Amino acid sequence: MPKVKAEKKTRVHGQVQQGLYFKKEFGQHILKNPLVIQGIVDKAAIRPTDTVLEIGPGTGNMTVKMVDKCKKVVACEVDVRMVAELQKRVQGTPAASKIQFVIGDVLKADLPYFDICVANMPYQISSPFVFKLLLHRPFFRCAVLMFQREFAQRLVAKPGDKLYCRLSVNTQLLARVDHLMKVGKNNFRPPPQVESSVVRIEPRVPPPPINFQEWDGLVRIVFVRKNKTLGAGFRSQAVMDMLEKNYRVHCSVNSIPVAADMDFKEKVIEILTETGYVEKRARTLDIDDFLALLTAFNAAGFHFS
Repeated sequence: MPKVKAEKKTRVHGQVQQGLYFKKEFGQHILKNPLVIQGIVDKAAIRPTDTVLEIGPGTGNMTVKMVDKCKKVVACEVDVRMVAELQKRVQGTPAASKIQFVIGDVLKADLPYFDICVANMPYQISSPFVFKLLLHRPFFRCAVLMFQREFAQRLVAKPGDKLYCRLSVNTQLLARVDHLMKVGKNNFRPPPQVESSVVRIEPRVPPPPINFQEWDGLVRIVFVRKNKTLGAGFRSQAVMDMLEKNYRVHCSVNSIPVAADMDFKEKVIEILTETGYVEKRARTLDIDDFLALLTAFNAAGFHFS
């Protein structure tokens, strides 16, 4: 009987970078293309007096490029192994004294003072981080951030675009947003499953003089069904109940009597009709439209937070 060859045993290794295993739960994808890294650093327009906040420095490919151009880099990293790797990389060089580490979850940490933010961060924290950044004080000059392609397209979407949404409106209220470059998945190690884009965000200074919780409450309601008319959206019982409750609280605090026979649904539709928005749809409205709508509701005593 002929001998059957035994299968050759092979050991399968995970993705390794300089002896490091990348952790999926941290969304670790190291940007490895030096041309893309240099492009991001150039777009940030770093000055010698700047403090740069870097989220997710990883093994430091971008950090070492920026540290020569600025006063200091504050590197926020959740993985202590990456911190040790970056410290080892700059040990004994002038860069070592110009890097300050903040170890932990950036969403839970208090952000230090900075002039510019640069980040190739885990894509799962994109949305909460953008708003943490935009509500940060004192104001920073700009942020150059790597995002999943579709998320970046939502940030820059305009009224009428397919991806125009609550995220688009809220971000563009507080900042000017520009799409800078597309980055293919093969520029990372290990490659992510999605394509990426780099976006530049510049806060509006001063910010618009509105209550952001009020604004977001309104935008949240109209984008629940962005293709429906505002009249149809506001007729929802849940929306009516919330507006009635807030109206009664407002009147109580300001000692304003509420008519016993007041028809709240009729009043809300009246406001939408008078402002000309009752047949409009959220996907077609711009920031000025939402501001006009919020002003009209507030003037009539209706609030969204």
